[in-house]
Amino acid sequence: MKSLQDNVLFVIYGTDYMAMTEELLARAGLDERIRAKCGNTAGDAAGDTVGDTAGDAAGDAACGAAGVRIGIKPNLVAPVPAEEGATTHPQVVEGLIRYLKEHGYGNLVIMESSWVGDRTEDAFDLCGYYALAEKYGVELLDMKKAASRKIDCAGMELTVCEPALQVDFLINVPVLKGHCQTRMTCALKNMKGLLPDSQKRAFHRMGLHEPIGHLSAGIRQDFILVDSICGDLRFEDGGNPVQQDRLIAASDPVLCDVWCCRLLHIPVEEVPYIGYAEACGCGSSDMSRAVVKELNHPLHDMDLSSAGKALRLSEIAEDVESCSACYGSLMPALNRLQEEGLLDNLKEKICIGQGYRDKKGVLGVGNCTRRFDSYLPGCPPTEQEMYEFLKKYIERNYSDFA
Repeated sequence: MKSLQDNVLFVIYGTDYMAMTEELLARAGLDERIRAKCGNTAGDAAGDTVGDTAGDAAGDAACGAAGVRIGIKPNLVAPVPAEEGATTHPQVVEGLIRYLKEHGYGNLVIMESSWVGDRTEDAFDLCGYYALAEKYGVELLDMKKAASRKIDCAGMELTVCEPALQVDFLINVPVLKGHCQTRMTCALKNMKGLLPDSQKRAFHRMGLHEPIGHLSAGIRQDFILVDSICGDLRFEDGGNPVQQDRLIAASDPVLCDVWCCRLLHIPVEEVPYIGYAEACGCGSSDMSRAVVKELNHPLHDMDLSSAGKALRLSEIAEDVESCSACYGSLMPALNRLQEEGLLDNLKEKICIGQGYRDKKGVLGVGNCTRRFDSYLPGCPPTEQEMYEFLKKYIERNYSDFA
């Protein structure tokens, strides 16, 4: 029986994303892996009672498979089309659903919540997930509306959405992309979408990396299907897609993220949550034991020239416990100002984050900096509002731009 071992990563390249997905899952043995974990529930044709015909055995297995509740967790951080490099391509999820349906799995649920400040329903709509769910009869759950409860995550108590704990098998479908606060985001960080907004905010007060690592112990992902088609290598909310035309299958989220760091030329030590997840027993970072099986050849090289730009822009900001949506709006706004040559003479650091509540300062964005001399209200302000506010501030305070 073929199956996806923990140290194996499968990679496929192409532009027919639905067909690629189905082929990748077949080669990776997803069906066998589900049955290995959920054997009694899914049913195992080979283990049916003696005397059954082959047809009866297959039928019994299919009936069992239909009862397995499978969760599908895409990345729908904001209502942004997948082509802009921020969200999971619906064709990939459709290929996954088709594969699961063909193997008898009918109890499927897509679960996600967008980042703080955006509505998940808008992302479901714009990204094509309402249509996808209706076409295949798949349940669609907005985690912002779900009940939640506290659980122990390897010694750290975190509040998670209950539906994430009620599936028999969880399939993570993250986007490989850059992140302005954690350098990159893929398998491990994508689980943050299964938290209520209050816990997401708390993650930023806790420093992001350590709670992300511990979360991997509380919500165990059973299979990872990485959308590495055109992720934005600068910012998590898209806008600068880099065409890669690649999908990756894995089962160890730590090993998966380590390998993806290598793809982006990011030192693993610059993504501390990977080390925290490994310390929590959620995987291995040992690439010497990894087996990468490329099913075909890349269509083209990946342009990494933009990958470090978010890091350079982050030096202009003074971030203390900012939420992803707020910080994620600031970075593209700064990028626009830099392209216009307006940041060169800015002397003040732009303060952002929950750590500035009730503190005084010079220049800030977001409601948390409301006591600053100059601040932009909003929770969070939009990228356009940040751009206009900072542009006016620079033009008003620096005569070179008057």
